[in-house]
Order: sequence, then C-alpha cells, then structure tokens
Amino acid sequence: INFDYAPMGDGNCFTPQHTIMLDVINFDYAPMGTGLLLVILLDYLKLDFVKGVTIMSYLYITEDGATLNVDGGYYVVRYKDGMTHKIPSETLESVALFGNISVTTQCVKKFLENGIPVSYFSKKGSYFGRLESTRHTNIFRLKKQIALTEDKNFSLSLAKKIIAAKINNQIVILRRYQRNNSETVKHEIFMMHDSISKLSDLSETDEIMGYEGIAAKYYFQGLSKLVDKKFSFNGRNRMPPKDNFNSMLSLGYTLLMYEIYGEIENKGLSPYAGFVHSDRERHPTLASDLMEEWRAVIVDSVVMSLVNGSEIDPEDFIHDSETLGVYLTNTGMRKFLNKMESKLRSETGYLNSTYRMSFRKALWHQVNNLASAIENSDADLYDPILIR
Repeated sequence: INFDYAPMGDGNCFTPQHTIMLDVINFDYAPMGTGLLLVILLDYLKLDFVKGVTIMSYLYITEDGATLNVDGGYYVVRYKDGMTHKIPSETLESVALFGNISVTTQCVKKFLENGIPVSYFSKKGSYFGRLESTRHTNIFRLKKQIALTEDKNFSLSLAKKIIAAKINNQIVILRRYQRNNSETVKHEIFMMHDSISKLSDLSETDEIMGYEGIAAKYYFQGLSKLVDKKFSFNGRNRMPPKDNFNSMLSLGYTLLMYEIYGEIENKGLSPYAGFVHSDRERHPTLASDLMEEWRAVIVDSVVMSLVNGSEIDPEDFIHDSETLGVYLTNTGMRKFLNKMESKLRSETGYLNSTYRMSFRKALWHQVNNLASAIENSDADLYDPILIR
C-alpha cells in the first residue's frame, strides 16, 4: 500500500498500489481538498487498520521539535508548526522516537502504567535506550536462563540450528533475486552450502560463528551482484555505514534487534545473556542470537524491495563529512519506516503453526519458543524459521 497521495480534491481516500484491499481504513482524514494523507504530513507512521478491526498502533516520530503528550484518553503529537494529531490510548502499543522529541512527564507515567515501551534513536537511527515498565520481570526464569548460558551442550545445539537457518534463509533470498537477473551467484551459494555442511561436526560455538562469518562474506558478495547499480556496494560495512545500501541495512538491523529485545524482556528474560554470540559489554547478545534467522527474511528483503523496486532514490541519503557515514534523509527515513512496518505487519506461513501470522507476531512466537526451551532446559524445543 502506498499512502503518498489521495485523488486530488477528495482528501478522504488513498490509492492502493498493490493488491491488498481493506474493509476499514482508520486514518481520521486528510485536510479537505489537499489530496494528502495526514499520516505523511505529520511525519509519523500509524497503521491501525485491518478488515473490520482496529488493531494496535506503532508510532514513529521523526520530526525534531515534536512533543508527545497525553490528553484524556488520547496520546497527542504536537509539531513545531502547531499541527497536532491524536492517537487513542487503548490502541497504542509501541513508540519509536528519532531525534529531538519531547515527552511530557504525564505521558511517561501513562506509558509505564500501560506497559507501552518507548525506544529512543538518534536522527541517524543509532539506538540510545528504552523506557519500559519492569512489570514483566520473572526472576525464576531469569535465573534458569543465566544458568543455561554456562551449559555448553545447550548453547552448541542452539547455535547450530540458528546459524544453519540463517544461512539457509540467505541462500533463499539470493535465489529469489537471481531469477530475474543476468548475474549469477552460483559460486556464492555453493560456498554458503559448504559452510552449512560443516556445522554439524563442530564442537565449539566460536567455530560455528567462524563459518557464519564465511557464509556472510559470500552472501553479501552475491547480494552486491543483484542490487540495482545505483545502490552498488562492496560487502558489509557499519559503524558508520559507508554507502546507501549498508545505511539501510544498519538501520533495519537496529530496529529488528530492539523489536526482539522488547519481547525478550516481556518474557522475563535478559536480552544480555545469550547462547550463540560471545558476551560483550552493553551488547544484548540474546537479542542478537534471535535476530540471526530473521535478518535476510525481514531486513534484507525490505532493502532489496526498496532498491530494486525503485521505491527509494540516491537523493534520499546524505553523506556526513565528519563521520564519513551515509544516512537517510527525513524523506528517506519515512520511506524506510513505512516499508519496514508494512513488512512486519504482513503475514507469513513459514512457522510450524496451525495459522498464519504477521512477521511481528512470528517474532513474538519465536521468543515464546525460546522461553519454553529455557524453562525445560531443552534446545530441541526451539526451531528457527526456515524460508523456502
């Protein structure tokens, strides 16, 4: 769905540019006669529509100087130009703030009372921290988790499954984008399969991560052949990202990590006590563990779709002369957040479940499975997602 504009002079509708049809659209309305949707004018994304049901909203605010307040049963976003928008408090589930956004004390209290997490990012997408209630703390589950981090067999079993799934999913993404491309990535896929074949015989987690690194090198080598030439890149780089493609990858991985981070905390687990990645100061290793199987499935797919679908342009990026990094402009950020949120809300049937669910719920589902594996001290209870 592209919410960029409505038919001129109407102001009450939008133009669906894909094949998803909706019975109920809850956008309030755009200013009459402008033909512009309010969600875009206000520099935030609120998708609260499904067939016949209003669902929970995810609020992104990207405009510096905006203020977030609470007024009765509504959260109110007020922008520097005086424009405001209200979100019913019962529909808001999560908030992400990019740049210099003010949140009133009354609003903070309301967020904590209602269990609504607020994530803080820089204007460039770097993660600062998170405001969240501690009501989900489960000391018994947490102690079990900490103890299991010292269980080599549990960690090894989990690492083999997660890394094998990650590489499998990367291979699938390469094959998908090779179909309509003259470039060949057969060599890269062969080398990635070789890495998978080695995993079962390894006895150390560090060795597994070594082969993960080898596979990642060939994966990004292959992906660079398949991307629109305007977004060409030479391997993965970060902190800071040095090109447009890696800029989007870095932002997407950050958003994905802290999507998972929040659900880990909701299950009474610590995001900082992982099983696959080595412990690092201030790094949420368990969130890193759980996002591995999703990187290509969600973030890489979003970036490739934006680029090869000509939904984003080189003009949507800026080059920082001080850090030598490349970052999204305000317009580019809105395009990316729109696409990322749409992906998280789209449905997947890849999980071993009796019903289809959104990718966001699939993330929650996987954290639940890990919590069960931890409580039962049985890594076999966790099955990573495998796409086809």
